[in-house]
Amino acid sequence: MFGAVFTREATIAPRRVSFFAARTLFAAALFALTATAWQLLVGSQRLENVGDLAWFGASAFQILAQLQLAVAMPFSALLVASAVALEKDRKTLDLLLMTNLSNTELVLGKLLAGMLSVVVVVVAALPLLAIISLLGGISSGQIFRVQAVTLASALVAGSLGSTVALWREKTFQALAMTALVLVLWLVGWEIAAAGGLGQSWWGISTQTWATAMSPWQAVLAAAQAQFADTEASGLLTDPVHLFLSSAVAISALLNILAIALVRVWNPTREVQPKTELERQSDTPQSHDAAATADERVIRLHGAGGMVRPVWDNPILWREIRTWAFGKKILLIRLAYWAVFAACAAAVVTLASGSGVTNAGQAIPPAAKPLVALLVVGLILLNALAVTSITNERDSRALDLLLVTDLSPKEIVLGKLGGAFYNAKEMILLPTALCVYLWFVGRLTTENLVFLVGGLIVLTVFAATLGLHAGITYANSRTAIATSIGTLLFLFLGIATCMRIMLAFTDTFEYQFGAFLGAIAGGSLAMYVALGWRNPSSALGWASGITPFLTFFIITSFLLGNFGTVFLLTVCTYGFATAAMLVPAIYVFDVATGRTTAQEE
Repeated sequence: MFGAVFTREATIAPRRVSFFAARTLFAAALFALTATAWQLLVGSQRLENVGDLAWFGASAFQILAQLQLAVAMPFSALLVASAVALEKDRKTLDLLLMTNLSNTELVLGKLLAGMLSVVVVVVAALPLLAIISLLGGISSGQIFRVQAVTLASALVAGSLGSTVALWREKTFQALAMTALVLVLWLVGWEIAAAGGLGQSWWGISTQTWATAMSPWQAVLAAAQAQFADTEASGLLTDPVHLFLSSAVAISALLNILAIALVRVWNPTREVQPKTELERQSDTPQSHDAAATADERVIRLHGAGGMVRPVWDNPILWREIRTWAFGKKILLIRLAYWAVFAACAAAVVTLASGSGVTNAGQAIPPAAKPLVALLVVGLILLNALAVTSITNERDSRALDLLLVTDLSPKEIVLGKLGGAFYNAKEMILLPTALCVYLWFVGRLTTENLVFLVGGLIVLTVFAATLGLHAGITYANSRTAIATSIGTLLFLFLGIATCMRIMLAFTDTFEYQFGAFLGAIAGGSLAMYVALGWRNPSSALGWASGITPFLTFFIITSFLLGNFGTVFLLTVCTYGFATAAMLVPAIYVFDVATGRTTAQEE
């Protein structure tokens, strides 16, 4: 139906264990969160009547609907973009363009093949949502509306990832541009929904506009109950229906653009043809008369152009002094500046109405845009670190590095230093916003030190995680998905735990026992992602204690013990960083295939 590309993926996908493991683990995670919330509810209060069950069902459904969307959108964009970028890195997309595949079969085939796992995961969650509906409080209509919004949002995100990946020539460019566009889309409509751009446009409230255009606002509206006066609402009066229509239209436009220009964008025009004058100036005869013997040797054994001195660490020099990630990385920085401007405007606007965080208080309004900016920066830094290794492997440049006399320490630290340098805006700009909140009195000096110190630790952790995944996994798509996926699940897990804690109980004595199962599952998943292929006792300890201590970090934050939060964050994620960084250096030869364990 969609060509040979999708047919191949649909045929071989069931042969992979991950195809079944993904939907099983996702459904099990949703069930574990529901059971945890149930234990919190039963442990903290008595169930008096059926209305209490209905209230629980509605509350749990809203949390799971938001979590499902937060998983489906980024993973749809990530998997599709990485699948297309992988074809370009391995130069196999050029071979596909030489076949008799039409542009439509190629574009739609890669899109649907990349989204196959996401669609299966979303459908696998449907029976669990149906079971929750038996408690009351939600209807089958709400479930199908939420599922439709989730799939439509995933389609838009996947179409965006496919179009950007076909346009850009580097994997990091594709991932970063896709992520930044999604963030701008969501943040922009959140500002509109909050009334930051006016209360109405053309006689329609901005809240309705936001619901019709934003996946987040649409899933919130879809999860709400519909009453008799709204059930008969039509396409033009129901914002959820408007969102489904707009999502299909945006996806169609993106795919039409990709179909029309896929053979114009590819193969990439990295090498421009030289003019006749340049070809004549490059001939050896034009230089022999004035060239000395040493100059002739340099010209024979080196590349043309000006000779530049190289630092003691050539890896670090290349990452900083050359266009290692392509010249179009300037577009990514420009897009990040746009995201920063939107978040900074929201912080400045909301700072006037929020105060210093008190004990038991959730994240204040002024800090929410800052949190979003921090998360985006960490994800982009992680993508930069993992693609710095995967790009070398896909272009066969890693094999050349392994036969040189470069030490593992030079390679690893050079890649980390290059990632920090290329992501400097993503580190310094959020820090500047933290300083602004301190300057206007919304942060104490002590909390500023805690916040900046914790940000530094998480920054190093995110970069080291990307490097560790790039070294550990030979398949680039698996490395990227594992690295960014681990970071996303870490953030989503923290956010979901906070929502459950605040929604179902205010007594912390009931939370520890209920979250033990989730902590154990998180520890196992983290160990499988980080230490299964190259096991070490340090990674085992880090995987075991990180989810456990993260629970105490959340609890301490909600109680207002910010010093404890800082101390636990530094110890927990500092140890996890060391557990990944030390093997990355000392087991680098074995992990990359330079030597074997027997030769060691």
